[in-house]
Amino acid sequence: MRALAVGGRALLLEADSAEEVAALHAELLRRRAELGGVREIVPAARTVLLDGVTEPAALAARIAGWAVPPLAGSEGPLISVAVRYDGPDLAEVARLWGVGPGEVPGIVGSVEFRVAFCGFAPGFGYLTGLPERFHLPRRATPRTAVPAGSLALAGAYAGVYPRSSPGGWQLIGTTGAVLWDPGREPTALFAPGVRVRFEEAGS
Repeated sequence: MRALAVGGRALLLEADSAEEVAALHAELLRRRAELGGVREIVPAARTVLLDGVTEPAALAARIAGWAVPPLAGSEGPLISVAVRYDGPDLAEVARLWGVGPGEVPGIVGSVEFRVAFCGFAPGFGYLTGLPERFHLPRRATPRTAVPAGSLALAGAYAGVYPRSSPGGWQLIGTTGAVLWDPGREPTALFAPGVRVRFEEAGS
């Protein structure tokens, strides 16, 4: 782990893998009382940003001495999301995986995903956990509009579009789950550390 002061009030912690980021993020949340009034803890693909740090160098030195345990598979809340496997790229994804389209729901449903970080749009979570043999390329030509609720795959990630927007991920299904609701607590259905299972609607 490497630490870099960002301005005078933030600290950026760099890790070597998504697994290390997830473990570090969980440990920071557990030990938040030791962080001296940090306002936000924001994970990304290979970093965790601490905002509102009063003494970045001193905090970096303390964190460097931590023994961060690997993240337990059962750590974090678990939610289930019902999905209809009706996406326009379902047949192409099945072809790339070397299976029939009817096998895709079982493959996706067997994975316990974890929200690694959020971004792109309010409520959009980047979900890890897909085995490497199922990683997929982005579409050669992005769509100008992806419908809200679309379950999509790209690279090592899965995600659900919280609203209609352009996108180049492979669309395999749709869900009626509301990903972002300012009138709800929590506002975002997917937050870093949340575990997610996709269940085939009607199964």
